[in-house]
Amino acid sequence: MSLQGNLLGPEPTLLPVDPAAAELDRGTAAADVAAAHPTSSLAWAVLAEGALDGGETIAGYAYARTGYHRGLDQLRRSGWKGFGPVPWSHEPNRGFLRALAALHKAAAAIGEADEAERCRVFLSDSDPEAAAALGLA
Repeated sequence: MSLQGNLLGPEPTLLPVDPAAAELDRGTAAADVAAAHPTSSLAWAVLAEGALDGGETIAGYAYARTGYHRGLDQLRRSGWKGFGPVPWSHEPNRGFLRALAALHKAAAAIGEADEAERCRVFLSDSDPEAAAALGLA
């Protein structure tokens, strides 16, 4: 009998380059980028972070949830099976990871403790480096 697959777990999931990143880097408003690239987790994460920083918790929650779900769609298209590493070191993964961290913060802010904890664990399981970089370690 032969063993097949990676005995250490699934391979890391690496998302493709997000064209929205270049537009955000050029200073294009996040709302304009999200409208032009609605599948971009990064654009939604930037909107969520801005709303949360501005005290707009419900808008931040909505933006973060959108970015999170867009990211799940991208992960699945990239072969992710619902578990396994999503490395912070791979720049295109950061939009999803940032949306996940923003969803944690927004859920905690509205008292949705179970959701906040699930997001914190998901982020840490995806990559402990991401959790540390985003202040959730």
